[in-house]
Amino acid sequence: MTDRNLHALVIDDEAAITLLVGTILREDGWQVAEAGSAEQAFGILPDQPWDVVFCDVHLGGADGFSVLRRFKKESPATKVVLMTGHGSASGAMDATSFGAYDYLLKPFGADELQSLSEALREQLQSQQSRRLRAPYGTGGLKSDVEVLGRSEVFINVMKQVGRVAATNLPVLLTGESGTGKEVIASALHSHSSRRDLPFVAVNCGAISAELIESELFGHSKGSFTGADRDRKGLWEEADKGTIFLDEITETTPAFQVKLLRALQQSEIRRVGSNQTLKVDVRVIAASNSNVEEEVAAGRFREDLFYRLNAVAITLPPLRERREDILLLAKSFSERVYSLNPQVKFSLDVLELLESYPWPGNIRELENAVVRATAVCDGIIRIKDLPERIQEYRAKTSTESPELAETVMIPENWTTLAVVEGHYVAKVLVHTRGNKQAAARVLEVDRKTLDRMIKRHNIPTRHSANFPSPTA
Repeated sequence: MTDRNLHALVIDDEAAITLLVGTILREDGWQVAEAGSAEQAFGILPDQPWDVVFCDVHLGGADGFSVLRRFKKESPATKVVLMTGHGSASGAMDATSFGAYDYLLKPFGADELQSLSEALREQLQSQQSRRLRAPYGTGGLKSDVEVLGRSEVFINVMKQVGRVAATNLPVLLTGESGTGKEVIASALHSHSSRRDLPFVAVNCGAISAELIESELFGHSKGSFTGADRDRKGLWEEADKGTIFLDEITETTPAFQVKLLRALQQSEIRRVGSNQTLKVDVRVIAASNSNVEEEVAAGRFREDLFYRLNAVAITLPPLRERREDILLLAKSFSERVYSLNPQVKFSLDVLELLESYPWPGNIRELENAVVRATAVCDGIIRIKDLPERIQEYRAKTSTESPELAETVMIPENWTTLAVVEGHYVAKVLVHTRGNKQAAARVLEVDRKTLDRMIKRHNIPTRHSANFPSPTA
């Protein structure tokens, strides 16, 4: 039975999407209204105390972010789910930092929608009609930090970054070396209320144990040989802003005691001084080590670990986000000749970049692409890449190097398999999952249709929104 206290609005300019989302929500007990544009949605905004809005990011007029901002301003209790077929890491971070409940990637299936619907319904019912969700204070915030990626694993990380950014909690970033922890720390700062105040990055591993206390907390005149004046430390430089402590596990237990006090008391003491200073900083720490193993080994204080670990975010290695490799490579190449980015990649280089394991992660990719861009003749070929990558290809390739084609991939082209998968999915949406009717439209038999569905991984319950083929 429909619960009349649960109202959902679905906004999309494609009727197939509103049909799919609306059908799933109605089956799960929602009252559903539909709109084909942001303007139409704004017109019915006052009609109901909307509990949830599902909105496409790319609409014909105002976009999904305009819808999100409008609902957060006029109906802050409404949970907004943004839907997009062109997902990006920066989009996910912006969406969640603006206050979106979720950032849903197309193609999505009925099962994913059903799970999201159930989670939303349970949360709303548990609130017993108390609409307590406060608006985020990030208004029209846009980040100047470049965060590139469209892989699902990285987008999920950036959704977490967007949600955490608006808080004042310490964050611990972990992951292999070269995965971009400082970029993520900067993104956390630029999406926070401290964004107009200092962001200070400190590589703890690059400062000797004897100097790190002075570097971070400063020193008083005469506190040691050469201290000819009072000196403000980096912690004070970051006052009211954010300090990023990279390679935090490289610090000594003796210094960790003083760091813990600074975190707990929001105060520091310069080397050689008896006076304490109140300093308000948000701390983001990072390590490419397993911090729990460092604690177990006695090299890192357990109490400091728990203080820093209020929120833990693990960055995936590049080999787990291969969909992002070519996007990142193109960006790195364009930076070399930012005024005239005409360098192209040969087909065999593109294939090699996607298959290479990248043990040095993004840092290694950037180094390889920048070097190749600088030495190539306008087209990056295998010979322009670092020797270690050429050697990897020689060990793994079954194709003679002489046979490798130098072919450019036109932008915005897609494969026949993708077209077929999208078309079959559209037909299934049109027939509301009726395979017999879909087979007639496609002029194939049922067995052939079943093979297509399996080959392109198309969910059959109410179909899916243009699912990308997996083969």
